[in-house]
Amino acid sequence: MSDKIKIEENCVASVHYTGTLPESGEVFDSSEGRDPLTFLVGHKQMIPGFEANLMGKTTGDRVEFTLEADDAYGQIDAEAIMKIERTNFTDLEQQAPLEVGMQLVAQMPHGPAPFIVTELTDDSVTADFNHALAGKSLTFSVEVVEVRTASDEELAHGHAHGPGGHHH
Repeated sequence: MSDKIKIEENCVASVHYTGTLPESGEVFDSSEGRDPLTFLVGHKQMIPGFEANLMGKTTGDRVEFTLEADDAYGQIDAEAIMKIERTNFTDLEQQAPLEVGMQLVAQMPHGPAPFIVTELTDDSVTADFNHALAGKSLTFSVEVVEVRTASDEELAHGHAHGPGGHHH
């Protein structure tokens, strides 16, 4: 066998990972029981700190690291927390009562935007559009399953194509 390829810009890495919240140990995301996560390195498909910690690793390596919020989903943005008039939710409330902690999706001009209901009054709904993991440190445990050189086509498209090569 030639030397194993190491993870670097423009290679395709497949990894199994489990993400936990360091304070509670709660698992917020994991590829266990699913196909490994495959991504093209260096094309901003992953949160910044995730790739940074995998650079130079190779097939079979296991690595665990904790990212501060700045290297993960960023800090909580106060601008992304908005009060919306409750009358906008009339249709929705006929289907289900609104509750604090509920995740809903708003149809925004740029497309659907998920948010969490953080406060309810008779007149308004406070909607937090921050990523659910914003402001949090995250711990990842990662096992590198495969590293390969990206094809010209993958580089041209800026993402990995996965087995078979032509899924979109």
